[in-house]
Amino acid sequence: MTITQLYYVLAVAENQNFTKAAAKCFVTQPTLSMQIQKLEDELDILIFDRSKKPIELTDVGRKIVHQAKNIVNESYRIQDIVDQQKGFIGGEFKLGIIPTVMPTLLPMFLKNFIKKHPKVKLKIEELTTDEIITRIKDGHLDAAIAATPLDDELIKERVLYFEPFVCYVPKNHRLFNNKKIDVSDLDINDMLLLEDGHCFRDGVINLCKAFKNNLDDKFQIESGSIETLIKLSNEGLGMTLLPYLHTLDINEEEKENLHFFNEPSPAREVSLIYHKSELKMQIIEALQDVISGVIRGAIAFQDVKIISPLPKK
Repeated sequence: MTITQLYYVLAVAENQNFTKAAAKCFVTQPTLSMQIQKLEDELDILIFDRSKKPIELTDVGRKIVHQAKNIVNESYRIQDIVDQQKGFIGGEFKLGIIPTVMPTLLPMFLKNFIKKHPKVKLKIEELTTDEIITRIKDGHLDAAIAATPLDDELIKERVLYFEPFVCYVPKNHRLFNNKKIDVSDLDINDMLLLEDGHCFRDGVINLCKAFKNNLDDKFQIESGSIETLIKLSNEGLGMTLLPYLHTLDINEEEKENLHFFNEPSPAREVSLIYHKSELKMQIIEALQDVISGVIRGAIAFQDVKIISPLPKK
């Protein structure tokens, strides 16, 4: 039994096809099939049911794949240990970022990071918080940038910054003439929200529910992007809340619709998160250093109150 054989098994299990798995592993299909056959012969079992289309795992095959993931992931960590010992900052690093952080934070730090650490090959993917947690635990992500705290014992969190919520209030709205907004002024029933699955949506709902007991949970308008929420608000369909960094790029006319909260301003905590057994700590520390450097001049709020990104049960 070899780690290469287990890697081939994982590829077939993921792709449910020998040809696709071989292409992913950069080997010929006969080579991959032969190595998996050798492993099945050695163990005297069938890992895959080849009669099914697409190919399926047998009962024992599912158990083998579960263990193989751990073995293959641990084998990768040997190189990570060596790199950390040498102080080497390089290699592939898979980073997930939530949708409400990606368009604002990524352009701020990416160029600086690449220039400072050219040997790191960043693979960045936009994912929801739930997808990020799953992939970190499965070993498919090295780290992520997400709203915290997540209250997960397997996930470590390094706070990067606190980002205040800002009200975006159209001219025909009842709160437009208020210089500053109290949280108690908010009404979930005239609030434009992101679609279900966005942690920023859950933060907004938690903020409103913290001060109102009688809420109608029928949200009439929801959108997949903050940009769309702004456009809908401009049409007079309601107010919305924006993360502070999103307010830096809106035009001068739209800035008239921005209203800040009375202090302490509700805010979200944005952190670099990773598995508690993660070994690529030299890259995580490099990311934290670069991001902290660029964000320091962009957000200067001090008196904030952190709102949980987790949906209330």
